[in-house]
Amino acid sequence: MADSSRIEDLRRRVHKDPASIAIAQLAEELRRAGSLEESIATCRAGLALHPTYLSARVTLGRALIETNALDEARTELETVLKGAPENLAAIRGLAEIFQRKGMLPEALAQFRAALALAKNDPDLQQTVEELASQVEPQKPAHVAEGLSFEQMRSELFATAPPAATAPEGPSITPESAASTLESTAGTVQSNASADEERAQRTIVALERWLDAIHVSRTQPGA
Repeated sequence: MADSSRIEDLRRRVHKDPASIAIAQLAEELRRAGSLEESIATCRAGLALHPTYLSARVTLGRALIETNALDEARTELETVLKGAPENLAAIRGLAEIFQRKGMLPEALAQFRAALALAKNDPDLQQTVEELASQVEPQKPAHVAEGLSFEQMRSELFATAPPAATAPEGPSITPESAASTLESTAGTVQSNASADEERAQRTIVALERWLDAIHVSRTQPGA
C-alpha cells in the first residue's frame, strides 16, 4: 500500500511544476494505491511532456493491465522494450498480457526472458515450470538410442584383437564382420522385410567373431 503522505507530497510538487519528472513517481504511487484511472491520466500527462521517460511508460502499461486494457498495455510495454530490451518490469508485464490473452507460448518466452534477468526469483521459476508443462508436451521415456552403423563399425575395429581366430567354423575378421553388417544394414534400409535367413547368418557370424575376441583376451599373454 502506498504512503498517502508521499502521494500528497508528490501531488504538490507536480502542481507546482507540471513538467517535473516527479509526475512519474506520482503515477507509480497512485497505481500502487489502486487509484488506477488517476495513475493512467497522470502517466499520459507526464508522457506528453517527456515522451522518452520509460519509467512512466512502464507504469502506464502496468496500470492498463490492471484495468484489463491489454492491447493498449501491450503497445506501451513493447515501446519500452524497443528502447530498453532488458527492462524487467516491461518484460514481466508483457508476459502477463500474453498469459491473460491465452497466448501461452509467447507468455512462456517472455517469462523465460524475465527469469534470465532475475535468476533467483522463485515465483518466476515456478511460473516458467507451470507454463512449460502446458506448452511443451513431455517427451516419452525411451531406451537410449543405439550406436549408428559407423559408430558400431569403429567399435568393431577398435576392440578387435590383431589376429583373432574363431575356435570353430570359418575365420571371422573385423573387416568381414563389418562388411557383413554393412551389407545387412543396407538391405534393412532398402527393404523393411529383410530375409530372415540372411539376418540369422549375420548374427551367427558376429557371435563367432565376438567369441574369438573373448578367447584371445583370456589367453595368457593377451
